[in-house]
Amino acid sequence: MAALATGGATPSDGATSFQRKVPASSRLAAIPGTRPSVRHGQLLLSSGLPSLDCVLGGGLAVGTLLLIEEDKYGIYSNLLLKYFLAEGIVCGHKLFVASAKEDPADILKELPAPLFDDVHKNQLDEEETTIKSKLESQEPMKIAWRYQNLPKMEVSPAASARFGHYYNVSKTMPQELLQSIKWHRFFLPEEISLQPKIKTCNMICSYTRLLQSIQRIIYQEGFDGSYPQKKQKNILRIGIQSLGSVLWGDDICGTDNPEDIHSLTKFLYVLRGLLRMSLSACIITVPAHLIQNKAIIERVTNLSDTVVGLESFIGSERETNPLYKDYHGLIHVHQIPRLNSLICDVSGTKDLAFRLKRKLFTIERLHLPPDLSDTVSRSSKQDLAESTKLLSSGCGAMAIGKKHLDF
Repeated sequence: MAALATGGATPSDGATSFQRKVPASSRLAAIPGTRPSVRHGQLLLSSGLPSLDCVLGGGLAVGTLLLIEEDKYGIYSNLLLKYFLAEGIVCGHKLFVASAKEDPADILKELPAPLFDDVHKNQLDEEETTIKSKLESQEPMKIAWRYQNLPKMEVSPAASARFGHYYNVSKTMPQELLQSIKWHRFFLPEEISLQPKIKTCNMICSYTRLLQSIQRIIYQEGFDGSYPQKKQKNILRIGIQSLGSVLWGDDICGTDNPEDIHSLTKFLYVLRGLLRMSLSACIITVPAHLIQNKAIIERVTNLSDTVVGLESFIGSERETNPLYKDYHGLIHVHQIPRLNSLICDVSGTKDLAFRLKRKLFTIERLHLPPDLSDTVSRSSKQDLAESTKLLSSGCGAMAIGKKHLDF
């Protein structure tokens, strides 16, 4: 099981006032960079992106696996991985970085620099002032009188209490912070040169060695709870880049009927068992758009706790479409874990988009512009109607042209 937090529930967001008495011996000590969840009692840590934490229900639960389906060019998925690792460095957590493409040391050198409270506050004030000045300069839109008194919708899905830190993607993390933490690396070309190829349990050798490295670190460093009182408890953050690609020796991206069709699913099955019994959390990026067999994607999704997909606008028609000019892509939340409950903690926002600003990467609610006949072209109107059909829910979505409402 994933790590349980101390204490009981508090009377907020539908939770009862009942508090279960937990023995003092079973309570977890306070770990830096974590907080207990009020809803399901799990210990949470930040993904490094506060808006993503809100989408995931407050953060990433300790002992769980977050699977990120990469965008076409792997730009934004690698950025989310770097946010996760950077948050671990700031919180003092230990890191395990695995890759078959880039040297883990080079990945750490490209981590974004943290923004402390005063710096971030000044930058947010400047951005809010700029946005307000633009809104005041624009001519106010005339809307129906019954909608004028409704409260304005917040663009960013912000959490009730801030959790985690903010980072500047235009700068790299100082060397002082990188040298202050202990981290482990797994670079596949180096591992292959050290040991001969082995294949056990119908799993390719790269996955076998990766599991052995993760298991050894969990046991030797005491993340499995084998040293309860000898030293301060800490969190192990595991980041694996582009798992399932050809560079890992897996052929699921090249054909519909790969030879090692169950290697990735067996790896995820064993990895989840290691995560459940330890104070650790893992983020894996997978090139899902290259996997031709859809059954493999379904199995990988079922063997993951949380699944988030990134859809970039680079190279697509939406990149030049004026409807999406304020965004760089869409984010799809495919799966959220059910932790100590029958239902998952789903965010109220389903239509999400992301954009990369000069210094910040943000996840926001997707807002399409109004259909103004004088400024919007015919193709843009058609795209707007199609987008509205996909985004809207209910029996009467929207009438297109002269068609009647479909009840």
